[in-house]
Amino acid sequence: MAESRKVIITCAVTGAIHTPTMSPYLPITPAEIADAAIGAAEAGAAIVHLHARDPVNGRPTQDPALFREFLPRIKASSNVVINLTTGGAPTMGVEERLQPALQLKPEVASLNMGSMNFGLYEMIPRYKEWKHDWELPYLDGSHDRIFKNTFKDIAYILESCSENNTRFEIECYDIGHLYTAAHFLDRGLVKAPLFIQSVFGLRGGIGPHPEDVMHMRRTADRLFGDQYQWSVLGAGRNQMYIGVQSAVMGGNVRVGLEDSLWIGKGQLAKTNADQVAKIKRILEELGLEVATPDDARRILELKGGNNVGF
Repeated sequence: MAESRKVIITCAVTGAIHTPTMSPYLPITPAEIADAAIGAAEAGAAIVHLHARDPVNGRPTQDPALFREFLPRIKASSNVVINLTTGGAPTMGVEERLQPALQLKPEVASLNMGSMNFGLYEMIPRYKEWKHDWELPYLDGSHDRIFKNTFKDIAYILESCSENNTRFEIECYDIGHLYTAAHFLDRGLVKAPLFIQSVFGLRGGIGPHPEDVMHMRRTADRLFGDQYQWSVLGAGRNQMYIGVQSAVMGGNVRVGLEDSLWIGKGQLAKTNADQVAKIKRILEELGLEVATPDDARRILELKGGNNVGF
C-alpha cells in the first residue's frame, strides 16, 4: 500500500518585515525566538525558519553571535528542522546575509531567487507612533530600495554552502524566480529534490489571487516534474487560505509571524504556535496528515540534525 502524503508545516517565527511597533507578540530577543521556535515545533511545525533581531531595539541582524544564543537551545529542546535565512533584510549585502548559514551549517537555509522591489511602506499609515527610531525610515525607505540578489550573488551563496551539505528553501516571489531555480538546477548548483517556497502577496512579487497560486504550481510542475516539493506562504491576511489551497493541490504550507501577524480578522496572533495549531487543525480536518521533522528530513533528503555547526 502506498504511503499517504504528508504535509510539511514550516513556521517563520520573526523575519525582517514586521517591526516591534506592529505587535507586542513579535519575538525579538534570543530567548523569545527560542521559545517561539520550540512552541511552533510542539504545535506541529516540522521546520522553523529563523532570523535574528537586535535584542535591544528589534532591528533585523545577521550577526552569527546572536543566532548562536538561540540555536543550541532549540536543538536541545526539539527535533525540529532548523532553517536559517540568507535573505536577512533588504538593507543588507550578500556577504552579511550569508554569514549565519555559512558559519552554522544548518540543514536548510532560505534563498531568494532574485533581486526585487520589496515594498513595506504601505504599512506606515496604520501606526501613529513608533517604539524605535529605526522603524519608520526602514519601512519608508522601501519606496526606493531594491533587495539585491543577482545571479552572481545566488551562485556565491550556493557555492559557499555546498561543502556544508545545506539544502535550500528556494523562495520564489514571482514566476521568473522559478526559471532562475531551474537555471541553477541545470548548472548543478542545486540538486533534487528542490524545496520550492512560493511567496504570494508581498508588494513587488506575485499577487495572492487563486489563479496566481495555480499559475505558480503549473509552472513549477512543468519545470521540475517530480524533482521538487512545493510549499507556499501567503502574506498577511492571505496566509491561511493560500496555505489551504496549496495543501489541497498537493503542496506544503508555511505560517508564522514573519509572514502574518494575525490569527483572525482584526486579531493579532499571540504566538507562532497559535498559527501552526490553526493550520494543522485545518489540514487534519481535510483528511491530510502532517509531517514530523523526521518525515521532512526524509522527504527533502536532509543531512540530519546532528550534522550542523551549532
